[in-house]
Amino acid sequence: MFLLPLLAAPLLWASAPLQAAPVVRGNLILDGVPDRPLESAEVLDAYLGARQASLLGFGAKGQLLIATRFGDVDQLHLVDQPLGERRQITFLRDPIARGALSPDPGRSAWFYLQDADGGDGTQLYYQRLGEAVARRLSDGKSVNGGAIWSSAGRAIAFFTRAPGALSDDIDIVDPESGALPRLAVAGDDAAWFPLDWSPDDRQLLVQQHVSAYEDHLYVIDLSSGQKREVDPAPAKSPAPAAIAGARFSRDGTGVYFISNREGEYARLRFVNSFTGEKTDISDKVPFDVDRMAVSRDGHYLAYVTNEGGADRLDLVDLRAHQDLVPPHLPAGIIDSLAFDLESKRLAFGLSAANAPRDVYVLDLASNRLEPWTASEAGPVDRSKLVVPRLTQFPTFDRVDGRSRQIPVYVYAPASAGPHPVLIVLHDGPGGEFRPSFDPWIEYVVNALGFAVLAPDMRGSSGLGKGFAALARGKLRGDAVKDVGALLVWLALDGRFDAKRVFVSGTGYGGYLALEALVNYAERLRGGIALAPITDLIDFVSASGASRPALREEFGDERDTDMRAFLRNISPLTSADRITRPVLLAHGKLDARVPIGQSQELLNRLRSRNQVVWYLEAQDEGHALGHWRWQNREAYYRAFAQFLTTIR
Repeated sequence: MFLLPLLAAPLLWASAPLQAAPVVRGNLILDGVPDRPLESAEVLDAYLGARQASLLGFGAKGQLLIATRFGDVDQLHLVDQPLGERRQITFLRDPIARGALSPDPGRSAWFYLQDADGGDGTQLYYQRLGEAVARRLSDGKSVNGGAIWSSAGRAIAFFTRAPGALSDDIDIVDPESGALPRLAVAGDDAAWFPLDWSPDDRQLLVQQHVSAYEDHLYVIDLSSGQKREVDPAPAKSPAPAAIAGARFSRDGTGVYFISNREGEYARLRFVNSFTGEKTDISDKVPFDVDRMAVSRDGHYLAYVTNEGGADRLDLVDLRAHQDLVPPHLPAGIIDSLAFDLESKRLAFGLSAANAPRDVYVLDLASNRLEPWTASEAGPVDRSKLVVPRLTQFPTFDRVDGRSRQIPVYVYAPASAGPHPVLIVLHDGPGGEFRPSFDPWIEYVVNALGFAVLAPDMRGSSGLGKGFAALARGKLRGDAVKDVGALLVWLALDGRFDAKRVFVSGTGYGGYLALEALVNYAERLRGGIALAPITDLIDFVSASGASRPALREEFGDERDTDMRAFLRNISPLTSADRITRPVLLAHGKLDARVPIGQSQELLNRLRSRNQVVWYLEAQDEGHALGHWRWQNREAYYRAFAQFLTTIR
């Protein structure tokens, strides 16, 4: 058991409601969830009614392709001008995961990726403007993704994984030819992803993903199949490096890539393909470079740095070798970058805690920025949306003689405290909490009066590769100790009601939430876990193509000592120490964290008459953001009821 030096204050405990009988509502099963209306249901629906716009790129005619929700799920839309009409071009039952218009001006067509029947079996489709039905390009059985158009817009490269396979291959298909996809790169027990086509479409830039800490970059000659590694590790110092993105230079002389090989943070570099000489473009930036884009004519380079949770946009004139100064942007998160085909405009998606994600376009010649979409925050007063404050709390270990500090975002209600607390733990483990627009958090703070604390425990990204490595393997339990340290810290702060603290998370965050209930039950009222990992051995051993990366991250479950360690830190092993009420939710079609992980924990908790609310969406996969409206609504209503009912 993880112990902290400060003993918990006693909690007053009142019994939760009796377990309700299972209720089936279409594809939803609610077991143990009280069947009574939520008092603030209309308010919750108002917050959840917000829409956002996701940038997918430019088309050959200068229009933007975006994804936004009309009805239950996200669909593809065209926008022809600033703040112009969103013209819907897909009308599907399931959400669109990704899409792109063909850059060929002679083809009014696009591809999109969609999870079949709401699960995680993503398929690739192709559709022409004016045609009612899309044509599936993938085989209908494999998992597919990472699709990118060739420079000419006549072929698509994508990764594909056969059922039960331990590797991702890369296939290429000409959607107009009617031919089946052809193999370009054999996975060989590794995960491979296409990143870019050369300007002449004779080469493909691909990434071999080993783990969250190790990637390799290759150029593939498509005629011969020959592979050449870009920036191989030096023989004397073969330290692994993670790669966050890469693009060909448009003159064919080299590759721009984002890597953390030679430092604590991911930097943007250029390597000359003929001389091997490297140029460090972002060497003066002490933060991670998250993404980049190169204009089609090779004139401009854009990249985004993550500076303490807020993003900064940088522009470089590659011809003049000069940094440009883009217009001032409000603090927020930039989640996409795309130049138009004429290399005159740069589009990006921008969101903030108090503003939904919208698409903006920068005219490069005039340096003028215009919004192209204006998304609705719902019938909510935007002035009341809360922007979190980034602070730190001390944890259990020390660095250079001082307590290590863990960053945490604090969303505080406008009213006087002390406030009940909801801790939100991000998915991952290599993820990071980013303060983008989240209607659910805003509802919890404004309507329910909770303070929301969102920490980045050790192992999170965005804080350097040393911090990310602090929870690897047998250090995994230290991330749980960070949650314990957060509970100690908030108990000493008069703004928070330490007697009413809930912990929540999705996936890996759900694992941490459950482990917090195991180890710090006396400090918690309850926990909420969506698609949680409850058995680390089963999760790692059954994860297919992701298994090598997960073994690198969590540990090799085939090793006797590591297997014993993973069993010891799995919530399922210590289910008898979970004594607080739990809300469990899971999508039945989840391929990342199988639903059996939640079902087994549910059975063990129920065998001890423990209070468990259980919600199962039979037509959904892992990512709640892609769930259908009615399922998301049911989950959040149960979540809100849980927070307001458990006393």
